[in-house]
Amino acid sequence: MKLVHFRLADDPTIRFGAMVDGQHLIDGTDLLGAPDPHRIDLGIKDRFNLDRPVLDRLRRRLADSTSPSIGTDAITLLAPVPMPGKVVCIGLNYADHAAESGMEPPATPLAFSKFSSNVVGPGAVVPMPPGDSETDYEAELAVVIGRRAWRIDEADAMSHVLGYACANDLSARAFQFADGQWQRGKSCEGFCPMGPFIATCDEIPDPHDLEIRLRLNGETVQDSSTRQLIFGIPELIAHLAAFVALEPGDLILTGTPPGVGFAKDPPIHLAPGDRMEVEIDGLGVLENTMA
Repeated sequence: MKLVHFRLADDPTIRFGAMVDGQHLIDGTDLLGAPDPHRIDLGIKDRFNLDRPVLDRLRRRLADSTSPSIGTDAITLLAPVPMPGKVVCIGLNYADHAAESGMEPPATPLAFSKFSSNVVGPGAVVPMPPGDSETDYEAELAVVIGRRAWRIDEADAMSHVLGYACANDLSARAFQFADGQWQRGKSCEGFCPMGPFIATCDEIPDPHDLEIRLRLNGETVQDSSTRQLIFGIPELIAHLAAFVALEPGDLILTGTPPGVGFAKDPPIHLAPGDRMEVEIDGLGVLENTMA
């Protein structure tokens, strides 16, 4: 399935469903039983929990040819996980990116975080952070957790994955490099675009063999493959779950390939009006604009 959150035109209700194709989707909001559909922080763990009935019911509805569909021209797509419990990011996790940065690959995963409120959806306009003139893009494969993971074996890690999505780990480099730690530079408003959907694991046979790229104003500036990942998804999940419980709907951003702006000669810094497109095999295109 391709899971989405969306709004209908002129309706503030945040709805949940699945893509049928590029032009239609199925509404599954009524399957949630949420007490207030205007609240996006209610039911996130339940709706993405592989051990709860919501996903199975939505899958059956999607398979029913008589289910009514909605045209994508009548909706606004939101982030497929509108308010994750956690956003955990991994730094320097592509061998070719570590090389371009002039850094040795880390011996263990380098983890940092973004705030949950940083997550925005496809088409969202991201404000330039005041005081930073070195804002950068980073195409990333996001892993969405679907089952609580706490001190698990690496061999069991993939059974805790719901699916995958495109993400953009936007970075205010002036803040990041000046502070000596990364929280402010990685957590400016809107600095975690993701979407347009979550592809469940059955749609992505091998997440470690996906082409990943980013286009800036139509020009390809990042172009690599998840084959370059230093730490694969099972190792990342087991490593993180050794010190913090991962819950359904939590995100892991697995790192970015080479081609980031600060490493180019001359460097590329994002400016108002710049359009970014993250594209990963099987996961669609995530487009956002700086403002």
